[in-house]
Amino acid sequence: MIAGFFMLQNKKILLGISGSIAAYKTAVLTRLLVKAGAEVRIVMTPAAKDFVTPLTLSTLSRNPVLADLTENDSWANHVMLGRWADVMLVAPLSCNTLAKMASGSCDNLLMAVYLSATCPVVVAPAMDEDMWFHGSTKRNLETIKGFNNHIIPVENGDLASGLTGEGRMAEPETIVQWLNGFF
Repeated sequence: MIAGFFMLQNKKILLGISGSIAAYKTAVLTRLLVKAGAEVRIVMTPAAKDFVTPLTLSTLSRNPVLADLTENDSWANHVMLGRWADVMLVAPLSCNTLAKMASGSCDNLLMAVYLSATCPVVVAPAMDEDMWFHGSTKRNLETIKGFNNHIIPVENGDLASGLTGEGRMAEPETIVQWLNGFF
């Protein structure tokens, strides 16, 4: 267990990963959560698999990674996933997934789990600065806050576009620290 993160010991964390270049940080995030004593299960959007592999994340979390409602002849029980967790963390939260959360769109497993979740939901947005400051993004953030979701602030720094500015997903250590304070 990581010193100072004792509040995460035995917590059940459902990590939702959406399609963003910041998904590369979820390998470190998963490792930190497991080292802190949390049980981590992961749900990815299909687009997230373009940025980080389910194999990497299943190895680090020690649990299968789910990305589809069905696989072979089995069904991913999205209702039970949302009831299993002590918290659902969506990191990175892409602009696309944010819009789906705000509108209630349900076209993938991550959204089905989100809409079924009975646990608190925490998001860590990640997008380029122009997207971050767009009026529809701000409106969507206010909408999901109105659904009692918690938002981890973005950071200022290097962005995938080559620009520097706001919209960068919080670093994994910052997210773990935030969750520790939450519990």
